[in-house]
Amino acid sequence: MTERGQSDLRLSEHKMEIGPSSMTWENGELVIDVDEMTTPHPGKLKGQIRLKPSGVTGIEVPLMADGSHVWRPFAPTARIEVDLNRTGWQWSGHGYFDANFGTAALEDDFSYWTWSRMPVKGGSAAFYDAERRDGTSLAVALKFAEDGSVTAMEAPPKQRISRSLWTVRRETRGDAGSAPKQVKAMLDAPFYTRSVVRTTIHGEETTGVHEALDLNRFASPLLKPMLAVRVPRRKNWVF
Repeated sequence: MTERGQSDLRLSEHKMEIGPSSMTWENGELVIDVDEMTTPHPGKLKGQIRLKPSGVTGIEVPLMADGSHVWRPFAPTARIEVDLNRTGWQWSGHGYFDANFGTAALEDDFSYWTWSRMPVKGGSAAFYDAERRDGTSLAVALKFAEDGSVTAMEAPPKQRISRSLWTVRRETRGDAGSAPKQVKAMLDAPFYTRSVVRTTIHGEETTGVHEALDLNRFASPLLKPMLAVRVPRRKNWVF
């Protein structure tokens, strides 16, 4: 993850270029070309990711009443092919594509959130739960069919998961009496964790991606300088 300025961005109808990397919509597939340096241990990360959605949604989910934060699940159900220049970083399987947009700092409006996307029969289920600074909460539960159509679904109750390596609080949705658990760690940071979690949704056992974000920790002046090490800033890229 490298932060770049507006001069390093180039947009066209079917392509977005950010410095040396790009995302291209090509024959119904999203083609992601990666050409970056890793941090904090410098190294070249290069290759291609191809994502083929079974269907593209038309939904945007406001996370705040004023629309200052929006979740856009473009393709909750997709196939993915990964081919990067690292040993073992070549694989294909089940994938998804979403994004968040906002006009305000996350830590100004939220104190904590969890999100998960779980493959289920006929498509995918996604759950978005958040605690806002104003004392209100967000609880989103959506079922996405393979063609991209979406319906609201009844959310199973919240269930605790063991804390992350950095002791970030974690919870997810799961049927009453179930015991969701992490089956694979993906990313651990002092304020954020992403992992593969197994849970049960309306009687169906499923394994998907889960994240938890502690924005009280993120807002700490002791932690923010650490981001400059893991997320460097670059400018003046020449196309």
